Amino acid sequence: MKLALSPDEVKFRDELREFYRTKIPAEIRDRVKYGLELSRDDIVTTHRILNENGLAVPKWPVAWGGRDWTPMQRHIWEDEMQLASVPEPLTFNAQMIGPVIAQFGSEELKQRFLPPTANLDIWWCQGFSEPDAGSDLASLRTTAVRDGDSYIVNGQKIWTTLAQYADWIFCLVRTDPNAKKQAGISMLLFDVNTPGVTIRPIKLIDGHHEVNEVFFENVRVPADQLVGEENMGWTYAKFLLGNERTGITGVGRTKVKLGVAKEYAAQIRSGSGTLLEDPVFATRVAEIENELLALELTLMRVISNSSDGKPNPASSVLKLRGSELQQAATELLLDIAGPDALPVNAGDIASPGWAQRSGPGYLNYRKTTIYGGSSEVQRTIIASTILGL
Repeated sequence: MKLALSPDEVKFRDELREFYRTKIPAEIRDRVKYGLELSRDDIVTTHRILNENGLAVPKWPVAWGGRDWTPMQRHIWEDEMQLASVPEPLTFNAQMIGPVIAQFGSEELKQRFLPPTANLDIWWCQGFSEPDAGSDLASLRTTAVRDGDSYIVNGQKIWTTLAQYADWIFCLVRTDPNAKKQAGISMLLFDVNTPGVTIRPIKLIDGHHEVNEVFFENVRVPADQLVGEENMGWTYAKFLLGNERTGITGVGRTKVKLGVAKEYAAQIRSGSGTLLEDPVFATRVAEIENELLALELTLMRVISNSSDGKPNPASSVLKLRGSELQQAATELLLDIAGPDALPVNAGDIASPGWAQRSGPGYLNYRKTTIYGGSSEVQRTIIASTILGL
């Protein structure tokens, strides 16, 4: 087991650290660091800079822009990106549909879609969840009926993240209603501007427009935009979700949030000093930092033992604690802001912008213990697979 970086890995880390802090616009990184909303242009700009330098899709096959890196190098690439507050490559492209097409798509689909997917010339969204089939994807009811050289798609998707920016959707559809649930599903790719597609925003509790509901009414999709084989979509979906859950630990992101929390706490008067100097507050910060260190060491152990490419059940520990510590950091920011977190003005006295953002940030991060496998699911995996209960 190797938990210290080798000299070559240190050099690799330092080169990435320099690149992220000099080649990605500082104003974009500041928006990430301080919880400001990124525009579509911010995300596209960053993604294309990374892709131009071979840093957008390193986990893809080398033939399609990937890098022949070790598991530790991939971890360093991601961790340093988070520490530098660089917007990560668009997940739908880099972690989800790109690897699926590379693994299961025809040569024609690869040639057509992988280069523009890597460069974010196509912005993808994910058509999986449905109103009555959120986590239970096998119960989805959106149908695709073959009609000559096309499929006719009807149904609805929900919680479709950033569909308002998307060009194309990768969509799970039921192509065989008579097969058992998992066996009758296929994956189709189609333009969201195809006639019959309607995208409606869903306003979240934090006031932002991040997710959408998407309706399909007799949408005609060319049959050559089927991924792999008909009725094999469940296999492709499991492969995709496995990629989605990588990097969900977010140690680097949580470190940044704790650093920002300390920065703000140093501005808040408490007694004869600042909140940062308050013993009770300092103890709370130390507890989170110690737990984050323990999580990081666990992450390093998992990476050090992942050279065989086999799934490690300890990844459930990473997801569980990683998401909980992300929430703890946003809760800390909310408590620092106190009443100033309320988005109201009292006469000429306005709450600081960072304080007003802490409330929506706290609410938004409640989702981290749900997506990518809820905490209840992770505890079940830990109990059965690791503890043997």
